[in-house]
Amino acid sequence: MTKNWFDIFNNYFEVKPANTAEFVDQVMALRFQVYCVEHPFEDAASFPDGLEKDQFDQRAVHSLIRHSNSGAAVATVRLVLADGENLKNGFPIEGHCSFASEVESNISLNFERKQIAEISRFAVSKQFRRRLGEPETSHGIAERKNLSDDMDERRLIPHITLGLFQAIVQMSAQNNIKLWYAVMELQLLRLLKRFGIRFTQIGEPVNYHGLRVPCIGPVDEVMSGIKRDCPDVWDFITQKGKLWPY
Repeated sequence: MTKNWFDIFNNYFEVKPANTAEFVDQVMALRFQVYCVEHPFEDAASFPDGLEKDQFDQRAVHSLIRHSNSGAAVATVRLVLADGENLKNGFPIEGHCSFASEVESNISLNFERKQIAEISRFAVSKQFRRRLGEPETSHGIAERKNLSDDMDERRLIPHITLGLFQAIVQMSAQNNIKLWYAVMELQLLRLLKRFGIRFTQIGEPVNYHGLRVPCIGPVDEVMSGIKRDCPDVWDFITQKGKLWPY
């Protein structure tokens, strides 16, 4: 029997919460490589230790995709949580984007502030992106038409993207998150939509770490859409319902 693509992913990679000092350092080092060296969105001189970080990391949870055999960091993403000490403190999206407040408000008013989190610092290692001919993007997306194309460990970038989304789902479940904010590249939004992962655009593109679009997504609504349109993707990112029951 031919293995499913998610079985192949699991042969090469592991999705890990960055819940140790070692893993957090791997997260920050990969972010430094992507956001300061490869794409100088941030000033490398501000991080002499080679670990990129900002003020939101203190109230964020982080995840890491690691190469199973070598332990190398392949990709990372964080979830910025509401500030437990002052719920009025904003999310990154609120400081960098001018969005259609009436659209955002109509959705977000249905949720408590502590149920909202922002998906952020979505990054993939250059060594995997180079093999795809996608070195110019921080997320490393290759919009392949066939999920079985070039199925080796360095040509699983769309699946690495879904691995990061699995991490987002797991972090959201652990923190009772019901609404996602995100500021995403259009190419990433298109790829996610291919997999049934749909966010609602709430403003015009802004130049923030490249041209990006502010988005919002009620978690249950997004997850139900994935289950309906791409059940195999839902099985993977929820580990067949273990992380986020349907």
